[in-house]
Amino acid sequence: MTSVTSIASTISAAFLGSLVEVVEAFTIILAVGVTQSWKPAFIGTGAALVVLGLLTITLGPLLGLIPIEALQFAIGTLLILFGLRWLRKAILRASGYIALHDEEKAFAKESESLRRHSADQRANLLAGIAAFKAVLLEGIEVVFIVIATGAGQGMMGYASIGAAAACILVLIVGLFVHKPLSSVPENSLKFVVGLLLSAFGIFWTGEGIGARWPGADLSLIPIFAALAAFSSLAVKGLRQHRFADEGAVR
Repeated sequence: MTSVTSIASTISAAFLGSLVEVVEAFTIILAVGVTQSWKPAFIGTGAALVVLGLLTITLGPLLGLIPIEALQFAIGTLLILFGLRWLRKAILRASGYIALHDEEKAFAKESESLRRHSADQRANLLAGIAAFKAVLLEGIEVVFIVIATGAGQGMMGYASIGAAAACILVLIVGLFVHKPLSSVPENSLKFVVGLLLSAFGIFWTGEGIGARWPGADLSLIPIFAALAAFSSLAVKGLRQHRFADEGAVR
């Protein structure tokens, strides 16, 4: 069944999830281009995109051979695991237990690593490999997000639109400002994406085992709200626990 809620949630989840991954990949590409040369940055990026394209072309037809209920259950389970991993890290970051991700620091770290190898005869090769690895690793996650958010309801096209929009947005903004996109609230995005993916996972796992959700696709909203409420309580509780520990140490 395809409804406005289902389409909007699919595009939003694919867009936000892909945005996080594309920002991280763009940071490495920018570091390679600015520190070493744009040629290896573009070559490494292009090679990774070819590999990702082949991966997508290969996986796409295979999904059509799997019964929809089994596909929903398998993808739903993976989404729950994937989403909860993001959500766990987002909760720990929000509560102060682990450091917030900083694209400026990531850019500086990658740039410093490239500068150390700038005198090496293989400098361009190493720079190209760095760009290739960044795009491939983050791209695989984008492919997974597109498949996971779109395949369960037969909306791969809508999920692809969301992912493509994220890529285009980061490319345009990144080329315009020509610096790491540190202003993007990445940690907040990861929190929201973790909630979205977990909600999708619960919904599709239920459908995969034959559950009939009240309100059909609209049930995604209360599932998301319940996860958000639980996560907020977890952040609040962990903050109080951390402050209590810090007070005891003093």
